[in-house]
Order: sequence, then structure tokens, then C-alpha cells
Amino acid sequence: MVAGTDAPQILVVDDEQVIREILADFLAMEGFSVRTAKNGEEALKHLSRSRVDLVLSDLKMPSMGGIELLQAISEHAPNVVTIIMTGFGTVETAIDAMKRGAYDYIMKPFKMEEVVHCVRRGLDKRKLEAENMRLREALSLYKVSEAIAASLSLDEVIHTVTAAALDEVGADMVSVLLDDGEGGFFERERRLHPDFNSDRVPELDGPESLGVLSTEALVAHFAEERRFRMHRDRALTFFSTPPSGVTLESLVVTHLAMSGRTIGFMAAASYTPGKSFEEGQRKLLSIVSDRAAAAVENARLYEDLKATFSQTIRGLASAIDKMDRYTAGHSERVAAYAQILAIKLGLPKDKVEIVRQAALMHDVGKIGCVMNLNKPGVLTEQEYAVFKQHPEFGRDILEPIKFLEPIVPGVHFHHERWDGLGYPLGLKAQEIPLIARIISVADVYDAMTSDRAYRKALPHDATLSEVKRCAGSQFDPDVANEFIEAIERDRTARQERGDPIPD
Repeated sequence: MVAGTDAPQILVVDDEQVIREILADFLAMEGFSVRTAKNGEEALKHLSRSRVDLVLSDLKMPSMGGIELLQAISEHAPNVVTIIMTGFGTVETAIDAMKRGAYDYIMKPFKMEEVVHCVRRGLDKRKLEAENMRLREALSLYKVSEAIAASLSLDEVIHTVTAAALDEVGADMVSVLLDDGEGGFFERERRLHPDFNSDRVPELDGPESLGVLSTEALVAHFAEERRFRMHRDRALTFFSTPPSGVTLESLVVTHLAMSGRTIGFMAAASYTPGKSFEEGQRKLLSIVSDRAAAAVENARLYEDLKATFSQTIRGLASAIDKMDRYTAGHSERVAAYAQILAIKLGLPKDKVEIVRQAALMHDVGKIGCVMNLNKPGVLTEQEYAVFKQHPEFGRDILEPIKFLEPIVPGVHFHHERWDGLGYPLGLKAQEIPLIARIISVADVYDAMTSDRAYRKALPHDATLSEVKRCAGSQFDPDVANEFIEAIERDRTARQERGDPIPD
């Protein structure tokens, strides 16, 4: 009773053997691949083990009837078309079945031509829905591809790729592995579908419970074969640590490669019984991976470039600090104080890092001041005029480097004052960017608590008193007060840890 594997797969469910056999024989003669089940429970086992396109089910059966089966199909296999057969049909029964997701219903006794006609209409409906789904997938794929191609952030690329795999392929878990540059691979990200959680899988104990892929096995596989779509036991052979507490149903892995070099893998796994990936889903994931590979490589190159620029700028800042013994380590300390303050102010993690980087580079413009900034005594009027140009020199150095754009305001405006008497633009109060107001306090605190050629370092308590006195004139009063609390808290924590504390 089983036709070719490409034929529509029909499951006939009826507690009467004669009816099952008649329907199976007739539908098989019409070119369908047919299986049978005597009740709903047996039907669900068929649905969990193999592909089914349409279920033709009796309404009244022992163990599990047609309505209960319909509910289970709607929940676990919503793409399966269901037709209900009944010899006790009423208008109310039909309406109830349709509300619960049935495509149609057939009254017993029925004519076989009527059954075949109804089945064909149901399969045509499923085919149309599948085509619409493919169109939506193609549109989604286009949007994903555009998003991937437009990003130079490795985090954004990986996030977009894993989200696409979860949504478009319907995976329970997606893992992205990248090469570590030393011949090995590491898991860059692992994400679970929002519906796949501890409530659904209570025995799940951490991400590793879903298994750890063997990169050695994957490398060996892709050296011989471009496709990877496996199920159950065969798929498990590609795990160095197999899943525990859950059963692996299906696994698709795609190859991330650039110029013939493997840069990583993307794996999508299903732990849902009866939910195996189809070839179309593997192809969809493969297309996303092809775009992702180029984007990952570009993002990595961009990150390397950023790191090179950042190291260069930090080197310049360090060179300024080392012009003499009085300024050594100044930028590093200002960065540390500014970071403490930014955290105290409740800034997000990414903003805290921007503050830290800006503070680290806040004096980079001094490289353009061709003079001895640390001579004993007070600077002359001409020397002070040159010194006051260093925030603008810093801006000019950093501004052409696009990815350093967020730190430029901190470097450019860290000598502005709350009362508007600062430089270079004389900004006042809230006109001064918060990042600059943070660095201003940190910069002055470190300058006052450090030795200079023209004076000795002030004690910590005296410096905080000066910061408090200048709150509302030189400094943003709220920022200054938060700084005092933050620095005192930091010193207390250092004391409790036994770390050295500057006087």
C-alpha cells in the first residue's frame, strides 16, 4: 500500500479494520502512499516517526478519538491536513471539528470518489500554503542577507544568523563555531528557541546538556561531502559530548568557508519528537551560511583594523604620559576612575566602555603641543594658549577614524566647565556631553592626587573636598557627587581586599 516516496503521504485512522483496508487500497490505487492506524494514539506514533501530509480520521474511536487527535495534530504537527469522517455527524459536530483545525469532514457512508476529491482538495491547500511559506522564506532570506551584508559588527552578524536559523528553519538550538586562528574551533554562540526552555524540557541542565559537537568529525565530513543533514543515531556520531536529558531528533550543519579555507560551522538541531529537518531547510541554512561567511570574515578584518588603530592611539596617549615621570600612567588612571564613575551612574555596559576608551585617549591631542608642558612653575600666557588647543588636536586626530567617533566628544570637551568658562567652545551645563563631564572630574582628581613638577600631590581627602567645592562651577554637581561616592566605595573595597590605596 506504499507508493513512491515522493507521493503524498496519507494516514488513515479508523477503529474498523474493513474501512481502513478499503480506504487504503483505493487511495493507493490513486497514487497516494498510505499508512493506517486503529486509533489516535497509534496515529501519533506514526506522526512522530515519519512524514505525513494528510490524516483521514474517524471521529469516534476507543483510546483516542478524532477530536483529541485533531487537537494533538494542531499542537505538534500544524502543517498536516486533517479530514474527519463520521457516521454520527451533525452540523454542530462539523462546526466543532472545523474550529479545532479540521480542513473538512466526510459523512459515513461515503462514496470513494467523494473521499478522493476531498483528499485532493486538502493536499492542494497544503501545497498552496507550502508555496506561500517558501515565498515568505525567500523574502525573509533576502532581508537576512541584506542585514548580514550591511553589518561590520561580528556580534550583529552572529546574532542575525542565529536568529534566522531559529525562525526560518524552526530549530530548537543553533550553534555557531568559528576557527580560533590556531587550527582549532570554538563555539562563538549558542542560542535556544524561546519555546525550548526548562518548562518544556525540565531535565535540561545547562547548555551542554544539548550536546557538544565534534569539530574534528565535522572537518572530516566536509572534506568529503558538502551536505550534512542527519537524524537521530547517525547525527549523534558527530557529538564529542552527546545530549543528556533530551533526544536528538535531527541535525543540519553548514560549512562556513572563504577562499577554500574553513572559518567555521553553523549547526541547527531539533530535539522535538517527529520534527526532522527537510532538504529545503538545509538549503535555506546553507544560503544564509554562504552570506554569513563573507560577513564574518569582513567583520573580523574590521575588528582587527579597529584593534590596530586603537593600539596605535593608545600608544600615542602612552607616549604623552611618558614624556616625563610626572605624567606616567595618568591616562590609565583617568580611564579607571572614569569607568568607576560611569558604572556608578548606571550607564549600560557598552557606554561604560566608550567612556573608558575616551578617558584613556583624552590627552592624545597633547602630541600636537610642541612645548614642555611639565616645566616647573606656571605656564606663560602663550604656552597656556598652545596647551588649550590639545582638545581640538585630539578631535582632529580621532575624528577621521569612523569607529572612534563615539569617543570624540569625551576627548574634545573634557576641559569644558559647568559654568561655561571652560574651553575650547565654552559650552555650559547640559550642553556638555555626559562623557566629557565624567572625564573632567576623573582627570582633575588624578591630576590633583599626582605629583607635578610645580607641586606635590594633594591628599585624597583634600582633593575630594576640592571636587565638592567646585561642584556646580567647574563640574556637573550630580556627576561630582556621584564621583565622590564612587571613589570612596572603591577605596573601601580595595581596603577590604587588602589592595594598596593611594594617600
